[in-house]
Amino acid sequence: MRLRRHQEIPERPLPGAELLSAEAVRLTVGGRDLLAGASVRVAAGEVVALLGPNGAGKSTLLSVLAGDAVPAAGEVRLHGRPLDGYGPAELARHRALLPQAAALSFPFPAGEVVRMGRAPWTGTAAAAEDETVVAEAMAATESAAFAERPFTALSGGERARVALARVLAQRTPLLLLDEPTAALDLRHQELVLRVARARAAAGDGVVVVLHDLSLAAAYADRVVLLAGGATVADGPVAEVLRAPLLSEVYGHPVEVLPHPRTGVPLVLPERD
Repeated sequence: MRLRRHQEIPERPLPGAELLSAEAVRLTVGGRDLLAGASVRVAAGEVVALLGPNGAGKSTLLSVLAGDAVPAAGEVRLHGRPLDGYGPAELARHRALLPQAAALSFPFPAGEVVRMGRAPWTGTAAAAEDETVVAEAMAATESAAFAERPFTALSGGERARVALARVLAQRTPLLLLDEPTAALDLRHQELVLRVARARAAAGDGVVVVLHDLSLAAAYADRVVLLAGGATVADGPVAEVLRAPLLSEVYGHPVEVLPHPRTGVPLVLPERD
């Protein structure tokens, strides 16, 4: 029997085609504007970094892009369709979200946690690939060595890598990653962002919330700078990561210097 259209694997858009857009999104909670006109666009084949100080609205915007939070104003469109037009299962086959915290109450083995990422494909033709996809995701995140260990017994960095593997196993054309490097050492920070770049090179769109501006400069195609819940700059790395703008937004003077070998901007706080 032929699968219904919405159960099939989403077609990969052409490189550069718009995957996701949010226009003038507003969200108010408890009388406070968490988002006050934030906008972002994501194309197939690019890594977009959401930057900004604490409280700027980065994680809130990511939740809105994922469909987990509903804006009071503005619109989010996925593949040209309003986000609220997707059912939960269909949405889970089009986008995968990595939240800041990966919390589980039960001691599932790490491999089973990764396998949970395949749930949206149950009953579809793609389910035949489950074991291969899970193995590839764990290899990419260097988490296969502790596949049998309880998730609750892992270190913070190990949990972060397993959580990312679960998102990779979901095999969606859009990845939304909230501070995926926060709990990781230098080696694994680089690993995670290389994985993000590899997914973009394969045609996916990746949105990643980062605090390390130099990491964003090294791995993102484009950056969106937020402040006070609004987008204050959106463009290529070199256009947005400028010392005067960053100093104003972060409330601390910074220097932006070219890397001596690659020329990629390095963002350094000024110190006495």
